[in-house]
Amino acid sequence: MSVALRQMTKADLDAVIELEHAAFAEEAWTRQMLIGELDQQPASRYYLVAQLDGQVVGYAGLLGAGWQGDVLTLAVARLHWGRGIGSALLEALLAEAARRGCAEVFLEVRTDNVRAQQLYARHEFSQIGIRRGYYQPSGADAVVMRRALTPGKAGAGAAGGTTEEHR
Repeated sequence: MSVALRQMTKADLDAVIELEHAAFAEEAWTRQMLIGELDQQPASRYYLVAQLDGQVVGYAGLLGAGWQGDVLTLAVARLHWGRGIGSALLEALLAEAARRGCAEVFLEVRTDNVRAQQLYARHEFSQIGIRRGYYQPSGADAVVMRRALTPGKAGAGAAGGTTEEHR
């Protein structure tokens, strides 16, 4: 069984919203928020889904414009954790950020989401700060992480390992 990555479309929204709610509960993005994000592809956004046997098992999004990229979201269905799907999605976002000429990529991840923080650390992200009360409505804090890129070369670091939802 191999995972296929492809660009996310509005046809994927039902499956992605199901993953959103499973991964992020009360902080899940709404259908309208996701439509708004997809409407900004390809100008400033890049969204992917990971499929296994035709089923969406993960997705991720990037804001990439100018010198800076931001990983906006990344989630993998819990039943598929530990298969390298999160790494594959993240590496694809990093490659796209480099292709767009981004010199660095940032992200926020919940302070209590150690599994996701480990994924990002394996891909050469470093903690640079904390955003207090970042996630709403829970008020949870976020770790801010950064990774330098060489435009045109993502150099995605160690592949494989465990996966986790991003926010």
